[in-house]
Formats: sequence, structure tokens, C-alpha cells
Amino acid sequence: MLGEFAGLAGIAAQDRGLFPAPGPDLPARLRDALGVLELRARDVRVEGRWTAGDLAGEELSWTVGFGPRTRAFLLRPRDAAGPLPGVVALHCHAGMKWAGKDKIADGPGPPAPEVVRLRREIQGGRAYANELARRGFAVLCHDVLAWGSRRFPMPLAPGPDATEPDRYDRAARDHEHVLAKACTLLGTSFAGVLASEDLAAAAYLRSRPGITSVSAIGLSGGGVRAALLGALAPGIAAVIAVAAVSSFRDFRDEHVAAHSWMLFPPGLTRLADWPGVVASRVPRPLLVLYAAADPLFPAEGMRRAHREITEAYRTAPGRYTGAFFDAPHVFDIPMQEAAFAWLTGIISRGR
Repeated sequence: MLGEFAGLAGIAAQDRGLFPAPGPDLPARLRDALGVLELRARDVRVEGRWTAGDLAGEELSWTVGFGPRTRAFLLRPRDAAGPLPGVVALHCHAGMKWAGKDKIADGPGPPAPEVVRLRREIQGGRAYANELARRGFAVLCHDVLAWGSRRFPMPLAPGPDATEPDRYDRAARDHEHVLAKACTLLGTSFAGVLASEDLAAAAYLRSRPGITSVSAIGLSGGGVRAALLGALAPGIAAVIAVAAVSSFRDFRDEHVAAHSWMLFPPGLTRLADWPGVVASRVPRPLLVLYAAADPLFPAEGMRRAHREITEAYRTAPGRYTGAFFDAPHVFDIPMQEAAFAWLTGIISRGR
């Protein structure tokens, strides 16, 4: 990493004590390092209801105290008569900030062409949150800072042949480092603000009548958010992180360049390597799906992560599952089916 400046890595590791073994106080220290804010979903409104085939949905909105109102979908089986386990489904980054929750969930209207394209590329063409709801879950999907209903107003990137969403996404890509700097100046971090909004959403879902538990699932940036939610909120029943876990110590230039600021909150590596953060929810259930052909993460980093998380869960046998798929950076149909089956089994066994 860093070319002819690569020696910086060794000096920093020695002088700053990078990647220490995580202790039992890691979740509390992580909360402080990220700059987690005490947000809650306030003034929750039901903006609309709909049914589509075997599903029923609600479009919700709330405020966390700043910025535009958060929009969310709550999906459930149409004929569900009793209590349901809940899941917070966290949308990915994917270089697309025009859409947030819509990337993973169908609402009352048809998805935008850009969303259809993205789903085809990385989700097997599915709105996977809807599919999960069909398996007997109440699934909450919400936008967060900089995505969808929480977009920033900004001049769009030039490009007369590009669509407005594509132009916005280019502008938002160039704006993310400014947002990350602003969060740091405010004593928090980009990852910390996203985690704060996710904690508020999970608390809201838990407060709904008839919700028996709350789990979290996400792909890529959504997987990072799911892992942080699971580390920060003891009440999260189960976590599924997809194509989102590798050791940082195996990153090279191309891996650093490929990722969002949400993966690099300042000070994180002085607390633990990323697998230590992901495993800090032990002994509560955790599923990590590794995409073995993922160009965004080093293969050795994924293998190291699996070894370290397995060791962290040594005293909690059966609570961690790590599965490798011969796939690029995706959450395709076989991976979705594996995730849904694992979650159904965990919840049905009350683990």
C-alpha cells in the first residue's frame, strides 16, 4: 500500500498500536470512536398503505431532528395474523445515492430503471426485502443521510446524455468526502451518523406492536451498517453481513480506493481490525457471506476474517456461520436463499 511511501504503514502500526485484540469493552469504545448520536424516530407518520400479491406494505416517514424527513417501507405477509419477527434491511452504497431503500424494496409503484439495472447487476434482479417479507418477517427499509429521501440538494454533474439520477450520483460521489470531513469536525463520523440513524430505525421497529424480535441484514455498505448495528445494539437478535467483511490489514491500494468513507471512520483501527468489530456481538447469532471473487476485498483478508471471527465465537458454538460463495460483489439468489434459510432457522429456534 502507498507505493514508495509504504513504510508509513509499519511506522503507524508500531507508533499508534493498530489492530489490537478487541476486549469486552469494544462496543462501548466503538460507540465513542464513531461518535454515535442519540437519535430517535420522531413524529412517525403513515404516508400510505398498499397490498401487492401476498404482501402488505406501509410507507412511513419520520424525523431524526435534522434534514429532510426519512422515508421508509414496512413490508409484511398480507395474511399474517399474529406477531412477526422483524428485520431492518439496510440498503447498499453501490455508488447510487439517488435511491436508498428502493434498491432493495418494492413500494407501491414500479422501480426506477436505474434501480432495476442495479438489482439485475448485484441482487439477482430481486427486491430482496420483499422476498424476505414473504418468508414470514416484518421488514423495515429506510433511507439514511445522503440517500433517497435524505439526499443533499446540490448542483448536478454535467452530462446532457445522462439521466438525472446518474448525474446526481456522480455529484454525490464527489461530495462524500466533504460530508465525511463535516461529520469529523462535528465530533462524529460519516459511519457514526449512519449508525445513529440505523439505531433509531431499529428502535422504532422494536416499538411496533406485534414485533417479536429485530434482526439486521445488508449487502456491501448495507452489510457494514448491519455489522455496526449488531455491535452497537445488544437487542439485535441476528445479523447478516453480505460481501462486507475482510481484515483491514490485508487491504491494498485498490481496496482502499474502492470503498466509501462509511468503512473508514477515524480511529477505528486503534480499537480493532474490522473482523473484531463484526465479532464483537458474540455470542449473539451472526452470519457472514463472503463473495470469494469479490474485487473489493482481498481474498486473504476474507479468509483471515473468517478465522478470527470463528475464534471469537469459539465459546458460542453454532452462533457464527461463515459461508464462501464463488461470486463477485453481489447478493445473488443462491446467497439470498442461504441467508433467508439461516435467519428463519435462527429465529424459529429462538437463538
